[in-house]
Amino acid sequence: MKILVTGGAGFIGSNFVYYMLKKYKDYEILCVDSLTYAGNIRTLEGALENPRFKFAKISIADRKGIFNLFEKEKPDIVVNFAAESHVDRSIENPTVFLETNIIGTSVLLDACRKYGIKRFHQVSTDEVYGDLPLDRPDLFFTEDTPIQTSSPYSASKASADLLVGSYFRTFKVPITISRCSNNYGPYQFPEKLIPLMIANAMNGKKLPVYGDGLNVRDWLYVEDHSKAIDMIIHKAKDGTIYNVGGHNEKTNLQVVQTIINELGKGEIIFVKDRKGHDRRYAIDPAKIINELGWSPETKFNEGIKLTIKWYVDNQDWWQEILNGNYSKRYDEIANKFDNIIK
Repeated sequence: MKILVTGGAGFIGSNFVYYMLKKYKDYEILCVDSLTYAGNIRTLEGALENPRFKFAKISIADRKGIFNLFEKEKPDIVVNFAAESHVDRSIENPTVFLETNIIGTSVLLDACRKYGIKRFHQVSTDEVYGDLPLDRPDLFFTEDTPIQTSSPYSASKASADLLVGSYFRTFKVPITISRCSNNYGPYQFPEKLIPLMIANAMNGKKLPVYGDGLNVRDWLYVEDHSKAIDMIIHKAKDGTIYNVGGHNEKTNLQVVQTIINELGKGEIIFVKDRKGHDRRYAIDPAKIINELGWSPETKFNEGIKLTIKWYVDNQDWWQEILNGNYSKRYDEIANKFDNIIK
């Protein structure tokens, strides 16, 4: 079995790569990433040491490059993590998000149509549903919740989901979609809440919290997410959508205070709220639990300790990102490994 993982040099994609290489000793993993600002080739150094892993520096919006890769490598399954995903950046420059998240997805789907595929899996987000009120803790997103996006990022992901669904209905491309809650864990780019707060605290900087800090997110440990996708691509029926949540709802303020308590340092500063900032996300994962037998295994109090320890133990990884040197490492690493497709 050969699995094409797009966006595999990013946070969730890289964790999925390592999970699959470890679990399936006879699988080949082919990783595609354009190595934009959030893609870090250093993240994949451990995978590059494995002869069952290959890497290609290609944008998923590069039709010629993607089609040539399919022609040569003939993947059996595609798992599409590749996306511009930072809400603040989507507010500043929406066009980049449309190019990668919509056009890139369409290129992958066209390649799947032409060359054949056993499964195309689209990794999406709970943000396509909009938000929930803070005073209704009984409400949760289900797979039937109407799409109601709040940012250019979530709009681009919702558009991609609809496109994926249309290729199933019109062209019979065997697809599945998962919509996950906020992930956390190793290798997350330090602009996102948890790694940013850890890095700032360790570097003696203040910890900026949007608005009143009472926005609620459902936190999912990234390894639990990898397990869910593994089950979906192997067991789910074509055309199925699953919500993947951690049942770990926390306010942003609670998350930041937990990090301060664990590290023993850090000072919160409240800053102007983000435009269109959603108040609460909460997923009901009953469908994937009942149909596939998946359930979130990592409680937040356990997962956040593992995450903080990883960032403490791997300061060279994120410090290199903060000083910008990580973006200069591709040629050095490409010359070191033979399994990087030139």
